[in-house]
Amino acid sequence: MKKSHDIKTRKFIDSIEVLNSTKHQILNKLREIVFENYPKVKERIMYGGIIFSLNEDFSGVFVYTNHVSMEFSKGYLFDDPKSLLEGKGKYRRHLKLRSLDDIEIKKVDYFMKQIKKTV
Repeated sequence: MKKSHDIKTRKFIDSIEVLNSTKHQILNKLREIVFENYPKVKERIMYGGIIFSLNEDFSGVFVYTNHVSMEFSKGYLFDDPKSLLEGKGKYRRHLKLRSLDDIEIKKVDYFMKQIKKTV
């Protein structure tokens, strides 16, 4: 997995590894998907999680007690034929991931590819 250029982000990732192996694996897989789709993405710590940006912030990953959340800043614009996205806010939508399998089951890569039409 690509090592973050941001020191605070590296420390955050390392701290999750110490706390919970499964959440650390989910976090790293999500980062991998982001970087596969957007190789020039920048990441930083904000709001207690990792924020991803190109010209603007477009996504984030947050680790909670019972899950890891993949947030999409303009998720309301996404095609979501199986209603996998959660959230009822004006713009943001998210996926709650509790296992590595959830990354595939909840189609993270499918949604990540849709960011291209929002940035």
